[in-house]
Amino acid sequence: MTAMTNAATGAPGQPAHGELGRLHIHDRVVEKIAGWAAREVAEAGSATPRLLGRSLPVAGRFGIRRTDLGAAANATAHIQGSATRIELSISVRWPASIPEVTAQVRDRVRTRVSDLTGLRVQEVGIIVTDLVTNRGSGSRVH
Repeated sequence: MTAMTNAATGAPGQPAHGELGRLHIHDRVVEKIAGWAAREVAEAGSATPRLLGRSLPVAGRFGIRRTDLGAAANATAHIQGSATRIELSISVRWPASIPEVTAQVRDRVRTRVSDLTGLRVQEVGIIVTDLVTNRGSGSRVH
């Protein structure tokens, strides 16, 4: 679904006065904005790939995107009129507080999407799929 926004005033769903066209914002654009906005929170990043509810830690070997605190989060947007609902899958840096990080992500996504699109963000649902440590993947001593 897309959102129609008045290009002259930025008011969602209102007819343009003196304008000869309309602006349509596609769901995918809102998803990209939300994913990058979540990345702006230092302790959050992209989610680990999952298959049938289980994480795939070796996904990078097959060219599938891995968990990365420097990459945009996975996002899905549902636009209805001038409002949107957003679902995010993120990873969180260990040992950050998950409730604090998700609150920061939720606020940042709401602000960015609203400022850049003019849409009202009704809800931001967040799934934390992984905790990321700074440790390398070296062998462990038993």
